Amino acid sequence: MTADSECRPFDIVSPSIVFESELTDLDIDQTLLGLKGVSLVVFTSPGCAGCRWARVQLPALGLPIDRLCWVDAGDNGGAVERYQVFHLPALFVVRDAEFYGGLESRLTYRELTESLRQALQRLPEELP
Repeated sequence: MTADSECRPFDIVSPSIVFESELTDLDIDQTLLGLKGVSLVVFTSPGCAGCRWARVQLPALGLPIDRLCWVDAGDNGGAVERYQVFHLPALFVVRDAEFYGGLESRLTYRELTESLRQALQRLPEELP
């Protein structure tokens, strides 16, 4: 790794093997309605240590998803309210514009994969 004169890394390439996007109150519904495949919607906040860890680790876990959709909870109160986010990070599953609910699991490959499998066996609902 090299750094510029202010000691900021500039040649680090994200190890992500999954597509990532940032969603806001203005585009979350339209975006999720238009996506095919499995999306893991993750509500985070810069002040949350667990959220910062999730931002680094989730993209590299190789989860059976098509994309990670990040939502900054502090800047997107409408989405936080609709999805009834009570803790951070908060994870939700959407597949082919259908909502499969939240995930309650530790942020490890094994537990998230099992939670995803269980969530996708539920009856889907409309997006919040």
